[in-house]
Amino acid sequence: MKSIAAIALTFGVMFISMLCKPLQALNLVDANASASSTLYSSENPRQVRVAVASNFIKPMQQLKAQFEQQTSIKVLVSYSASGKLFAQIINGAPYDVFLSADQSKPQELIKKEKASANQRFTYARGKLVLWSSTPLLVNNSPEILETNAFRKVALANPKFAPYGQAAVDVLTNLSLLEQTQPKWVMGESISQTYQFVATGNADIGFISHSQKPDHGSYWLIPEELYKPIQQDAVLLSSAENNSAAVAFYEFLKSNEAKNIIQSHHYTVD
Repeated sequence: MKSIAAIALTFGVMFISMLCKPLQALNLVDANASASSTLYSSENPRQVRVAVASNFIKPMQQLKAQFEQQTSIKVLVSYSASGKLFAQIINGAPYDVFLSADQSKPQELIKKEKASANQRFTYARGKLVLWSSTPLLVNNSPEILETNAFRKVALANPKFAPYGQAAVDVLTNLSLLEQTQPKWVMGESISQTYQFVATGNADIGFISHSQKPDHGSYWLIPEELYKPIQQDAVLLSSAENNSAAVAFYEFLKSNEAKNIIQSHHYTVD
């Protein structure tokens, strides 16, 4: 027969064992919660929000697909005129990366401390074309502008769209600004400008070479007729600790990304 001391010792061990089990379970829950917190915390995001100038829709669609396939990071894209995207960013829109159609707006964001100078680079140089959806109407020359043989000409609003300003430069350098101005149809962005021509609301229009479809007729405008369209990308200051945003920003500098951009009629460094 066991002594009272032995019985007490046995019950003591059982009691301690029972106490330990809940503690072990609690530790397991904490470990799982910690792992889940790491997976979904802001330090390990799985998406990047990108504001993109309208002229860059086609290459951006391809860049987005390639990046998402390689990284499983979701790319959320908003397209608009550079000026409108700039205004949204100034007013607190939650973008991480801004792909402008010029250099001045990223530079202004740096001045306003919305981005830092070392997080900016030129991702593309654009080209301007005069395009019509009608075959043979634009004979790879400015002749249709010079003869005023059109009903309406579309261009993007130069206040918001760098490609619109480039169109104004061309007309100014050809001494055709005043002659053509009564026939202007102004788009809010280069995408809307394209739609004006594609739907026949304008006979001809100034669009990005990247937008030009295979049908119709066009004039590839000599680059000496307008200021270089240097398109800068900038990582916004609010996203400098966002690993997904940094990864996409660095991807834009890769040879793979440059090859995609070049395939859409842009020049890259």
